[in-house]
Amino acid sequence: MPSPMRMAGLLSRATRNMTIEAAPASSTRIVPFLRNNASQCRAYTQQRPRCQQSMRSMIPAQNDFSTSAFRAKGPTMGQMRQRHTTGPFSWKAALLFVLTGAGMMVYFRVEKARLERKRMAEMSKGVGRPKVGGPFVLKDLDGKEFTEEDLKGKYSFVYFGFTHCPDICPDELDKMAEIIEKVKASTKDEKLFMPVFITCDPVRDTPEVLREYLKEFHPGIVGLTGTYEQVKNVCKQYRVYFSTPKDVKPGEDYLVDHSIYFYLMDPDNDFVECIGRQDTPESASKVILEHINDWKREGKPLKTV
Repeated sequence: MPSPMRMAGLLSRATRNMTIEAAPASSTRIVPFLRNNASQCRAYTQQRPRCQQSMRSMIPAQNDFSTSAFRAKGPTMGQMRQRHTTGPFSWKAALLFVLTGAGMMVYFRVEKARLERKRMAEMSKGVGRPKVGGPFVLKDLDGKEFTEEDLKGKYSFVYFGFTHCPDICPDELDKMAEIIEKVKASTKDEKLFMPVFITCDPVRDTPEVLREYLKEFHPGIVGLTGTYEQVKNVCKQYRVYFSTPKDVKPGEDYLVDHSIYFYLMDPDNDFVECIGRQDTPESASKVILEHINDWKREGKPLKTV
């Protein structure tokens, strides 16, 4: 009797022949074949379950020889499409990149402006250039001696004028009053910034006259006066032009001409900036606060008492 494997081949071949030779003429050949092999087919059918069981026992289970580790479920098609659409950067990464770039641009712009201000201040102290500011001796409105040492340790804002000025000095002192309030509001310190008014007309601007005049603008303005020679010396130190006559008789009327500038001095009493009539209280306050912040950023000492 043929083996089971041979019987399976015979049946497979018979089936293919039946499919290929579907015409009625081929049936005369298929039927004798099946009739002659009927006993073999019955024997194969009886032995087929036992053969299948034997073949299953010969094939080992997959887990018996598999040593591969468990693999996690891969990404879905939707996740892969989303990753392909957005690329390696998400919107959070893009936002962080933009904010970082903007912050660096602002920082370098501020730092560049600070270095430029520092360079200009250093240039004003260079060799061969006229120095603005220097030693002087005056008196305050209480009659006490006031020198350049009293300006050190804080930023001072020095203006030269006179009480009989018809229009320019009042306008500039109104501007000074606004600047004082803006700087004080930003720094939260009334002692960090000292506004100073030095008269160019010491004969008529006595301490009593100056006190009544300055309080109309701002009580924080420090008024200074002195003799003609003392005033002439301080104007020379600050490179200020004035045309006050020297020998003036009491009651004599005369005109006074002078430079119209505010001089910003740092805590070392070095000149750092000049504020003119073209500057507004807003622009002048901005410049002053920039210099104050530069000084603080460098960790230099300030005297606020």
